[in-house]
Amino acid sequence: MTSYYIWFLLFAVVAYLIVTDNSVAAAFYYVTKLAKSNFERWKWWVMNNPRNPVVKYMMWRRSMKLAKELMNELENK
Repeated sequence: MTSYYIWFLLFAVVAYLIVTDNSVAAAFYYVTKLAKSNFERWKWWVMNNPRNPVVKYMMWRRSMKLAKELMNELENK
């Protein structure tokens, strides 16, 4: 139960600072924007990193599908 009070106190202090000072509000806005962009960058890196086995399999599957389509096209001509 005391952890709830600690979190409440922390958020109350932050809210008080945001309400009373515009520069703190701007800093809070920019920090959250920075955290969001860092998370998006990390997510993009995880989803597109060629060392990731899932991404490697998806690239292999896409390449094999393209190879089959090209082979079918060559055989038809």
